[in-house]
Amino acid sequence: MRVWKAALLGLIAIGGVAAYAYRAEIPKLLAEVESTGAPPHQGAFVMPVPVASVVKRPVSIYLDYPARTESINNITLQARVSGYLQAQHVPDGSDVKEGTLLYTIDPRDYQAALDRAKAEKQRDIAARDYAQSNLQRGTELTKSGWLAKDTFDQRSSSLRQSEAAINIDDAAIRTAELNLEYTQIRAPFSGRLGKNQAPIGTLISVAGAPLNTLVQLDPIYVTFNPSETDLDTIEKVRKSGAIAAEVFVPGDSKPPHKGKITFVDNAVDHLTGTLTARATIANADYGLLPGQYVRIHVHAGENPNALMVPQTAIGSSQLGKYVYVVGPKNIAEQKLVTLGPTEGDLVSVVGLDEKDLVITGNLQKIGPGSPVQPLTAPPPQANKAALQTGSTTVN
Repeated sequence: MRVWKAALLGLIAIGGVAAYAYRAEIPKLLAEVESTGAPPHQGAFVMPVPVASVVKRPVSIYLDYPARTESINNITLQARVSGYLQAQHVPDGSDVKEGTLLYTIDPRDYQAALDRAKAEKQRDIAARDYAQSNLQRGTELTKSGWLAKDTFDQRSSSLRQSEAAINIDDAAIRTAELNLEYTQIRAPFSGRLGKNQAPIGTLISVAGAPLNTLVQLDPIYVTFNPSETDLDTIEKVRKSGAIAAEVFVPGDSKPPHKGKITFVDNAVDHLTGTLTARATIANADYGLLPGQYVRIHVHAGENPNALMVPQTAIGSSQLGKYVYVVGPKNIAEQKLVTLGPTEGDLVSVVGLDEKDLVITGNLQKIGPGSPVQPLTAPPPQANKAALQTGSTTVN
């Protein structure tokens, strides 16, 4: 037992000596770096770090909001005439064009009514022709004194009544034609049909049970609620022209749907501090459906001289966001920054110099004043070539 205790005490003593030597060596290493500008000879104390150059380039600024899609037109299909439902011409859920025949109500009663109205017109035309001839004969007889004035007035009145009857017939024919046309229910606009609610053979009444629903999908509204603090920025962009917008579906890799802001409300909600705005978005592929939750990026101007760095270079502390840069004599320096729009893997920052060399890795292993060994940084032109144009958002 005594042998083991003696061995353990020896190990502790050796560790203490090593720790003391380690602490004593650090000031010498830092002094060597400050005097020569070269890394110390013992590589264990110099952290190799990947670095990247700051890239200066124009960046579009976007305001980012959660939003929800809404249909521009959403109607319930109902009959304007009564009758038995004869046919459904397109399946449920079909995408239809304006004017597409959707349903047919039994048209026989309305065809018969139209035929009757036309026949009545023919009858009244014959009566008018007779009254007109009779009036012409009465005119000659009246001049010669063979026809009483009262009889002549009766013949004149009969002609006018016949002409009025023909006008009534014309109105009856137009009504019958409309009723016959209403037996064919067509799409009033292009869109997507819903679920059928009236089986074939159902007795349909005027403005009774609905047949189906039709929703317009292209274009589509996207409604969002910017805060009152963003109102000034939005109004400035509106004065310079239309405000472009892009809509992204969460988790979708497809390109964004694009459109323009077409409505900004005239009052701010005093409870939430927001107002209602709406964009009209092209949706030719029907990739957006009413009621979806999406994100909308509103174009809010350009920053022609943005300084971009990799997002991996950004650190966070109680003081805010920061980056490490390689300072004189390869000493790490910490700089507080303010983040701006992002673009791909890069983020624009305020608080750096265009000539700074930013440390992009091993951030947890270094601190302000740490000696570092920069790995080869890609030239600025290579960084620019690697950038891909994409939407930018304000963090």
